[in-house]
Amino acid sequence: MLEIRPTCENCNKPLPNDSDEAMICSYECTFCKNCVDDILQNVCPNCGGGFEKRPTRPIHCLTGNCVEKHPVGTREIYKPIDKHKFNEILNAFKGIEPRKR
Repeated sequence: MLEIRPTCENCNKPLPNDSDEAMICSYECTFCKNCVDDILQNVCPNCGGGFEKRPTRPIHCLTGNCVEKHPVGTREIYKPIDKHKFNEILNAFKGIEPRKR
């Protein structure tokens, strides 16, 4: 089950459960769409993977699976990218489709 982290790891922007701006990689590294597009260029600084729009956990419990029974995460991870370190990762992966990295 996704943790649904509450903020962008790079800029600390709030990304609540219903955010249309939350993006995640396969390890659930969570960034806002602006950071993914403008800074990271769809390259995760932690794993080198690509990003997809994070799903939203339902708030209504029609199926028994919802925010009430499975709350979203509260753990904030705020670690702005180290531009020098990230440039090595970005240069290695930016021209390669995420599924082929």
